[in-house]
Amino acid sequence: MADMPEFESDMHRTAVAQLDRVAERLNLDHDTHIRLRYPRRALVVTIPVRMDNGHTEVFMGYRVHHNTALGPTKGGLRYDEDVNMGEVTALAMLMSWKCALMGLPYGGAKGGVRCSPRSMSKRELESLTRRYTTEIMLFIGPDLDIPAPDLGTDEQTMAWVMDTYSMTQGRSVPGVVTGKPILVGGSAGRREATGRGIVYVLYQALHSLNEELKGKTVVVQGFGNVGGTASRILWRDGAIVQGVSDYKGGIWNSRGLDIRRLEEHVRESGSVIGFPGADAISNADILEQPCDILVPAAIGSQIREDNASRIRAHIVVEG
Repeated sequence: MADMPEFESDMHRTAVAQLDRVAERLNLDHDTHIRLRYPRRALVVTIPVRMDNGHTEVFMGYRVHHNTALGPTKGGLRYDEDVNMGEVTALAMLMSWKCALMGLPYGGAKGGVRCSPRSMSKRELESLTRRYTTEIMLFIGPDLDIPAPDLGTDEQTMAWVMDTYSMTQGRSVPGVVTGKPILVGGSAGRREATGRGIVYVLYQALHSLNEELKGKTVVVQGFGNVGGTASRILWRDGAIVQGVSDYKGGIWNSRGLDIRRLEEHVRESGSVIGFPGADAISNADILEQPCDILVPAAIGSQIREDNASRIRAHIVVEG
């Protein structure tokens, strides 16, 4: 099969390798197999933004549709300094599998902008989002492709996308995105949905092992919408959450963390770092701590060939 260097990345190689193994196991016909290896369409855009200092910076943006056999494409929009075409393409492919496995009438898509959202003001992020939306306008729509929040984006981002798209249609089009604020047509519980999904999967795993959650030790890498929600529910249900981390680093207490107090600390300080009664630990080391349950809920490629053998968790539930 011909290589396509445009999509080259570690994540894309992994996604394709997974597909190849499954295709062999299913005895998938060659034509279908090779078609699924690559996206149906991929768009690259440049996004000029006038920054608060008066200078203009140009950002790279992407939107990829992997497959449309089941219907319009669906997938998140991420803002991160490591975003690239290969990563976005791999994630679009994974969205195709998710939708198909759940019987949803959607294909997989993904989008992203290479930027550092934490270092940008709200005005800069709004300008970036609206210009990006304008550039991908012909690529999205309720019957074509529906973005959603992902790493570095949230309800506000989706509201900007929806508003920008709607202005070109002469009417409000809430169906162009999901994950938008409830006031403009969003769904209650959307912010916590992925974190709750982790908990549901974990309960099924424990049930299959004839085990209970109460008293189990848990480590969570990531304390945003996904990891934070999972931590709160697991702690509430009786698990001992020993360690959590965010983009600045991690904290650890073998006796367990009070997640309610930790959430208050994060609201005040912006990070888990400095939480009283906990020791500092790196994002890499927190993955290798002995525990019953490990929840990687940050960025991808955290468990790799070089550290997988040092993971000591009994159950790993990815976020």
